[in-house]
Amino acid sequence: MPLQAARWRQLSWCAECSVMVIPDSIGRSELILRRRATRRIVSRNRPARMRHVTVLRLLTYNVRSLRDDDAAVARVIRAANPHVACIQEAPRFFRWRSKCAGLARRSGMVLVTGGRDAGANLVLSTLGVDVVSTRDVLLSRNRGYHQRGVAMAVLRLDGVEFAVVGTHLDGASQVHQIGELHRALDTFAPPGRPAIVAGDINASPTMPGWQELAARGSDAFAVAGTGDGFTSNVTALTRRIDGIFPGAGITVLSAQTIDTPDVRIASDHLPVLAELELPG
Repeated sequence: MPLQAARWRQLSWCAECSVMVIPDSIGRSELILRRRATRRIVSRNRPARMRHVTVLRLLTYNVRSLRDDDAAVARVIRAANPHVACIQEAPRFFRWRSKCAGLARRSGMVLVTGGRDAGANLVLSTLGVDVVSTRDVLLSRNRGYHQRGVAMAVLRLDGVEFAVVGTHLDGASQVHQIGELHRALDTFAPPGRPAIVAGDINASPTMPGWQELAARGSDAFAVAGTGDGFTSNVTALTRRIDGIFPGAGITVLSAQTIDTPDVRIASDHLPVLAELELPG
């Protein structure tokens, strides 16, 4: 056996220490060459890097102006553990700012945007979500209805930016209001950002307003939900009028309504929670 090959056979691998044992008889230049060869071997055998996936947990919840049990509302949101929550019928009158901030705090979240200036819609998030920009918009008011609006935010989770729009629409003239919503979103969100609309639509999935929202992407519960998905009214659940509508490029992983003892005393709606895989 050539002398050089015999000397390399003196090398041994210590599995316990994860190091190469080098005898003193091997010179420095030979060791450098061996290290380079080892790097090439490791590189060839290294498994392919796994693709990073960003999963957003998003909740939509009509809290009925906290007129029922505001402590239960906070417990419901906290237990759902969302990254982002779209709230409808938030406090809008006396001391509404402090009440909305208090709801966020008790829910373990922070207030991103919304309130009276957004038609009593809120966007809440955890501290793990970065806020890029926000905007509140009031929609055309229909006679006999409350003032409606949208709370919009561009957010960042794990380096992925996305837009969220929380809204509460009337039972009439929905297509007109949805047109205003989409125009507001298009002028607010940067081009190419994935967007999610969520809220109390006051319409069923067979109605034009609901279908208009789903046409830009999907109806999360229709894609990955189980059961009937009814959200109203907690005393007699017969209607699915609250929804989450992910835009194009967003994958729906799961969707569910939440029905617990706290939900039954917190509001007249069931919240909807979806897990969404963001592109990027």
